[in-house]
Amino acid sequence: MLIGHYTFSLVLVSVLVAILASYTALDLAGRIATAKGRAKLLWILGGALSLGIGIWSMHFIGMLAFKLPIELGFDLTLTMLSLLVAVLSSAFALWLVSHERVPLLQVLFGALAMGVGISTMHYTGMAALRMQPGIDYDPTLFVASLLIAGTASGAALWIAIRLRRQTPYVRLLRGGAAVVMGFAIVGMHYTGMAAANFAEGSYCGAVTTGLRTDGLDKLVLIVTLAVLAITLLTSVLDTRLEARTAQLAHSLSEANRELIQLALHDTLTGLPNRILLADRIEQAMRKVDSQGGLFALMFMDLDGFKPVNDAYGHHVGDQLLRDVALRMRENFHRHDTLARIGGDEFVLLVELEDVDDATTVASRQVSLVNKPFSVQDHDLQVTVSIGISLYPGKGRTQQELLMNADAAMYHAKSAGKNGYSFFDASMNTNARNQLQLLQDLRIGCVKGSSACITNPNSKPDPARRSGPKRWCAGITPSRVC
Repeated sequence: MLIGHYTFSLVLVSVLVAILASYTALDLAGRIATAKGRAKLLWILGGALSLGIGIWSMHFIGMLAFKLPIELGFDLTLTMLSLLVAVLSSAFALWLVSHERVPLLQVLFGALAMGVGISTMHYTGMAALRMQPGIDYDPTLFVASLLIAGTASGAALWIAIRLRRQTPYVRLLRGGAAVVMGFAIVGMHYTGMAAANFAEGSYCGAVTTGLRTDGLDKLVLIVTLAVLAITLLTSVLDTRLEARTAQLAHSLSEANRELIQLALHDTLTGLPNRILLADRIEQAMRKVDSQGGLFALMFMDLDGFKPVNDAYGHHVGDQLLRDVALRMRENFHRHDTLARIGGDEFVLLVELEDVDDATTVASRQVSLVNKPFSVQDHDLQVTVSIGISLYPGKGRTQQELLMNADAAMYHAKSAGKNGYSFFDASMNTNARNQLQLLQDLRIGCVKGSSACITNPNSKPDPARRSGPKRWCAGITPSRVC
């Protein structure tokens, strides 16, 4: 029987190539897990070619490391067939780990298929020697190599599935796993080589027509390292590009969210503003028109806010508005809307089951605001006047609903403040009459009508070069003249 030996340097190279190929496989598994659509398919195909070449080159360099006392060569057709088997096995493995969920039964089936593929690659490569007489394999070691191939494949699939997500220290974990996988693959190869027995007087039939071994190890090594390096570099760069794109997309999303927040919400209280309130009112009207029901629009204005603002400053006034908004916001349902539309004016849109529920809601808001507020060591007391308009019935458009609720709010103020009032059509009539009277008095004052009298105690205004100030009967000078 012919006795062979190994070139230690090539054995070491085959181990390193196996580890590098294993790391490439784990990195590709992670890259494929995050890819979508056509990109995922391209990564599987390109990765299968790269990974297949890596696994095959480890096997081929290991065979080149084996030396017999006879000259050796490799049949080109069988050698290329073993390479094809390695590529197909790699494609199957990458396709398997590309699934979001991989059940245990599927992992076991994949391990069996990959083990058969790797074993086929190895023994097809051995057959490429075309030894005469044929190679005699030790049954025990032959079976052991098959078991190692299946076990190594199963372990590789399980590790690839577990480490395909980007987590802290994932590259370090992949490096350690690649070492384990690499030695498992090498163990299968050299167990299979140990199972081979060459009869005394055997010769290699591929010496004359096949690939010669002179310099072939260096060529295979250079090509393999180049392919694996390019694959890894492409994967790393693509991963970083994807991470940068995701970061930019997240930043853009955050910027859009902030712009929407600024466009649709009050900057002081964080409540919806006029624009968002108008949209909510339109939605509520469409819902009532199509499904029935009713809602109330409550126009709320704080009583006594201006003296607080004047006495303690705008910073205290702003904090008071925030506290009022927070207290009111905590006491209505999630689908209701509380908006600040300017100054100390708020609007509450609340869905109702019954008209009487509006009274309950308004009473609760009056009671809540009437409780003292502690703002920057100041105990402050304000109240609220609320005007209520109901839909349907008290307006056909949101503008009418808001105007009617505003009129009802002023009626509540004129009735003594710190309360609420439902809109009635007479409120708008009275408001129009008062406005018309005011306009008539203004016109009369300008024209010097008898409605205006001279203030005998006032002095001429040198800057305006006019006589004593005049005002209209029953109207203060600041409002008319």
